[in-house]
Amino acid sequence: MSGLIVIAMPGNEAVAQGLARTLPGEIGAIEMRAFPDGETYLRFVSDVAGRSVAIVCTLAQPNEKILPLIFAAVTARELGAAKIGLVAPYLGYMRQDRRFKPGEAVTSRQVAQLLSTAFDWLVTIDPHLHRYSSLDDIYSIPTRVVHAAQLISEWIRQNVKNAVIIGPDSESEQWVSAVAKEVGVPFTVMDKTRRGDRDVSISVKNWDAVEQRTPVLIDDIISSGRTMLEALRLLTARRLPGPICIAVHGLFADNSDSLLTQAGARVITTNSVAHNSNAIDVTGILASAIGNASDAIWLRPIHQA
Repeated sequence: MSGLIVIAMPGNEAVAQGLARTLPGEIGAIEMRAFPDGETYLRFVSDVAGRSVAIVCTLAQPNEKILPLIFAAVTARELGAAKIGLVAPYLGYMRQDRRFKPGEAVTSRQVAQLLSTAFDWLVTIDPHLHRYSSLDDIYSIPTRVVHAAQLISEWIRQNVKNAVIIGPDSESEQWVSAVAKEVGVPFTVMDKTRRGDRDVSISVKNWDAVEQRTPVLIDDIISSGRTMLEALRLLTARRLPGPICIAVHGLFADNSDSLLTQAGARVITTNSVAHNSNAIDVTGILASAIGNASDAIWLRPIHQA
């Protein structure tokens, strides 16, 4: 047998099935469970010998996922898979991109090295590239990054009247301005001061752009949600129309999804991380990045089975 086989790690079935429908490939099956002592049991039900294998695993809450993911990749190689790729709609461990204090682990580099050893290629959506120019800075395998901005623009255009796009900080201006231009509405960005993981203060640069419009706050990731919660406090004080919070990746630590809703926001995310706020489907852009894994040059095998 030949061609692409798509394997879903637990919790990734919906995206995997969407990819299999879109690509020239098929869904495969894997069996996983935990032994009583917490160790992982893993078995490929589908035959992967000679196949190009795409393993789908979004890396939110990555500590509990990365070791089984490595087991899956190594096992597929031992079983004779021709090429093994990782489709990680959300790619975790990108925030710690330098040593801020003496002795700190630069975990983005370490996880990149680990995944580069196990896989032949990687596809992801809007990774948190702050101090890295691209994933090539830390990954030694071919990577493709796709962007959700066009999908977000389309959702806003279809669902929000008289919007103003608001970015969380000055670094988001290029992305936010592109979304606003695509939708045909104004934008502004906030000044943000972060004093800790959950301690953020912000101010809005240009209130004139916001008045009398529906505020749409956009960020790549909602984790603790402190930035958006502080923004909602300011917007509510100005008695603006009901705000909308949009993120590519909804991680929602500390029940931040509930807190945003309680603060009066409608919360919208892509399905890069499964959540009841998912309203924007990224399956199509992932499929376009993967293409035909049997023929695409960029997916050439770089490991020996």
